[in-house]
Amino acid sequence: MTVSRNNFSKARRIVVKIGSSLLTKGGRGLDQSAIEKWVEQMAELKLQGVDVVLVSSGSVAEGMARLSLKERPRTLHELQAAASVGQMGLIRTFENHFQKHNLHTAQVLLTHDDLSDRKRYLNARSTLITLLQFGVVPVINENDVVATDEIRFGDNDTLAALVVNLVEADLLIILTDQNGLYSCDPGLDHNAELISYINATDPRLEKMAGSSRSGLGRGGMFTKVRAARLAARSGAATVIASGKAEKVISEILSGSEIGTHLLPDMAPLAARKQWLAGQLQIKGQLTLDRGAVNVLKTSGKSLLAVGVKSVSGDFIRGELVSCHDESGNEIARGLVNYSAEEAKKIAGLPSADFEKALGYCDDAELIHRDNMVLV
Repeated sequence: MTVSRNNFSKARRIVVKIGSSLLTKGGRGLDQSAIEKWVEQMAELKLQGVDVVLVSSGSVAEGMARLSLKERPRTLHELQAAASVGQMGLIRTFENHFQKHNLHTAQVLLTHDDLSDRKRYLNARSTLITLLQFGVVPVINENDVVATDEIRFGDNDTLAALVVNLVEADLLIILTDQNGLYSCDPGLDHNAELISYINATDPRLEKMAGSSRSGLGRGGMFTKVRAARLAARSGAATVIASGKAEKVISEILSGSEIGTHLLPDMAPLAARKQWLAGQLQIKGQLTLDRGAVNVLKTSGKSLLAVGVKSVSGDFIRGELVSCHDESGNEIARGLVNYSAEEAKKIAGLPSADFEKALGYCDDAELIHRDNMVLV
């Protein structure tokens, strides 16, 4: 769906990211009253049928508070230790507050490797989508306890933007301790103006964005702008707003002009089609029978193995394959749920026979419609 200017009331799936400084009262420990208010707003959205995914910073900051550390640790093992201590309090706090609204939460810890590897990307996506179908609120954080520099996202703003792509969210809300993005640093220039609406790809954004001054998080306004651009590639809008504003999440979804709205150039479907069709390397080819070709063209359904006549190429689960009719015309492209070896064994078979052919059945579809585009 397209989320147009000031029309976020139509968003059906959102990602909310809350920064460390907000969550921990500037590093003094988790702000229970503020968290209660944010959770109440997210619970209201759930009642309205909106899927909510929460990306939460704060594990290191909360660990610092619990361990009475005055400064953010600098060595990797100290950061990981603080994160492991803080994560306990962070997830328990969210769980307790969401339970007051009869909502379950799930802790999901990710590293960059989880989203850069296609197989793990699909596994993470499947888990998150299933949690949302169960009505659960996933609480996502970078897996600071085990992550090294090579597999870090670098900041949870980036993680939140990648999660937007992962779950195909309509809107990313980044709550910070600032009112939004200003034309220049308001701490240095009293003439700075709040930017209400701007295109996420506007080249002026780099000059407007500054860096974090709290010393608690790893992000700043620059990382939020970068996150908005990543989200825009998936066709999602981003709002950067103050988490201290009254009912900030509810106000954004109701259409209030609060914070900075960074808008995408294209609708989600067009963005995802561009990504699948143009940015991933094709690893194999499936030849489909007439029935399967007709279903894909007219019904927009998933591709089932029963409609596949032949399989070529060397691919693994999660890689991109091209779908052709019997005359060699390309019909679609998509991310496969089975490897080439597995696909050859189940080609032409109904999903009920997968277990007999493979010894297991991971997915009923060879390519799910959400991971496929017609060409």
